[in-house]
Amino acid sequence: MKKVEAVIRHFKLEDVKNALTEQGIHGMTITEVRGFGRQKGHKETYRGTEYTVDFVPKVKMEIVCADSQLSLTVDTILKAAQTGQIGDGKIFVTDLKDVIRIRTGEIGEDAL
Repeated sequence: MKKVEAVIRHFKLEDVKNALTEQGIHGMTITEVRGFGRQKGHKETYRGTEYTVDFVPKVKMEIVCADSQLSLTVDTILKAAQTGQIGDGKIFVTDLKDVIRIRTGEIGEDAL
């Protein structure tokens, strides 16, 4: 099993969620996050005063999938989240040792 974490733009969340659902990939956790990479924030003006926004708001999606669904999951996120501009985000893939469904006690891929 794999855990896929994708940090994407806010306005792409619905597109990514719908694309994943169409591919039969269900179940995700969404967290609002802030950070920066190469983009290093940006400048904004409020009431005539310019200030720097160091941490850019993003959305982090966490999806757990079977090894066989990994490439479909990653490809779907890439296609739906990409704008071609700096700040589109990142996808992180990690191995997941185990998953347990609390309600039934199912373990492993059965718990997905």
